[in-house]
This record gives sequence, structure tokens and C-alpha cells, in this order.
Amino acid sequence: MCDNNEKIIIESNKLNLYYGDNHALKDISFRIPSNRITALIGPSGCGKSTFLKTLNRMNDLVPGVKIDGQVMYNGEDIYGKAVDVTRLRRQIGMVFQKANPFPMSIYDNIAYGPRTHGIRNRARLDEIVERSLRDAAIWEEVKDRLNKSALGLSGGQQQRICIARALAVEPDVLLMDESTSALDPISTSKIEELAMDLKSRYTVIMVTHNMQQALRISDYTAFFLLGELVEYGDTQTMFSEPTDKRTEDYITGRFG
Repeated sequence: MCDNNEKIIIESNKLNLYYGDNHALKDISFRIPSNRITALIGPSGCGKSTFLKTLNRMNDLVPGVKIDGQVMYNGEDIYGKAVDVTRLRRQIGMVFQKANPFPMSIYDNIAYGPRTHGIRNRARLDEIVERSLRDAAIWEEVKDRLNKSALGLSGGQQQRICIARALAVEPDVLLMDESTSALDPISTSKIEELAMDLKSRYTVIMVTHNMQQALRISDYTAFFLLGELVEYGDTQTMFSEPTDKRTEDYITGRFG
């Protein structure tokens, strides 16, 4: 459970999700605090990435999906009929497992979102691009090659470009779906440091298979198993004194 003094930014209430006949999420209810890193852990196919994608309605793009229950973002049900999904995805950005920079310059990758939202002034775009790249801790590495293709960067650099692209539209929440799983240890360390720095300005929710990563950088951890939320709470407490035997078995490597 969250500390009662924490500001809650996202809350799921009896959230169920079905892929056709497959009941992928089962009565998921918990509260995610603002300006913290929350890790979602569990074995493959347990529902953690599915849950992450419900937070900015990415599952809307999957045929045959049915959702019931609530996901509240700043007190508003994001599945309500009046919700502007484009605006929601601007407020709750996402970085995927595989870096996916657009086949264009570094500058245009970062400016893409702001331009989509109507910003055309070059000086303003320059400011956004620099700020976003600084926030993603990659400005010094790319400031002299902004007009070069983002595809020419290393995997770790490409992932930070994708983070900068997400930050360029000034979201409240950054979703990270196993964003370091394809990276080498040095690049992984840079993304972890970045996430810890970003939480002063953003809420970070990350899916990870790496137990040590969750322990190193997250404030709260949610353990998913077979579509259910087994346990949720302060990371240090969960890893040292889990309340459910299944959690203990998973984090100690007995299965998963």
C-alpha cells in the first residue's frame, strides 16, 4: 500500500481486461503515487505489460479487447466517453521495449510531438528539443549532430532519444515497458539513473523482468501473476518481508 501522505495520480478499481475469451487482467485494484517509480514485476504472460498499456489506452488498438472497471487519472476515469485519447497519450507517454526512433533526424524525432500539437515556431522548437534531450541525459552526446539520423545512434542512445521524444510533449506520467531489456549493462545503468532523476518531475511506471533493477530504483512494486495482482507495496519492504508466499518464491528465483 502507498503511504497515506502520497499524492495519488493513477488508481485502478476492479479492472478487468479480456482478449476475446482470455481473461488477461482480473480485478486489478491499486493506487499509484505521483513522482515515484513504481515497478511492475512478474513472469512472462502475467499481465504486467497489458496493465501498463491500459494506463494510456494502448489496448484500444488491439482487436477484440474488452475492458471493465475503472482507471482513474487525476480523478478522471480514462475510459469515460468524454475522454480525448490523443490528449491522454500526451499526458501519459510510453517508451517501449525496443527502441523505435523515427527514420528522421534526431531533431525531428524530438520535435515531432510538439509539431503534431501545433507548435511551429523554430525558436520554441529549439528550446523544447534541447530541454527534452537534456532531461533524457543525452544532450551532450548529440548536440553537434542534431541533423543526423537517429538510426545512426547506439541502442542505448536510441532508447534515450525515445525517452526524450516522449518528454517533449510534457507528460505527467512516463510508462516504460521493459525499456532496458535489450540494452548492455552500461546503457541500462544510464537509463536507470535517468529514471531516478526524472521522478522529481514525472511519475515513472515501469515493467521489468529484472528483480535487481526493481530493487535498485523503484519506490513501489506490484507483483502480477496469472492476471492477478498478488502483492503491492513499498519495494524495500516487499523484497525483505513479502506477505505472500508466491511473491517470496518469485523474487527469490524459485519460479519465473
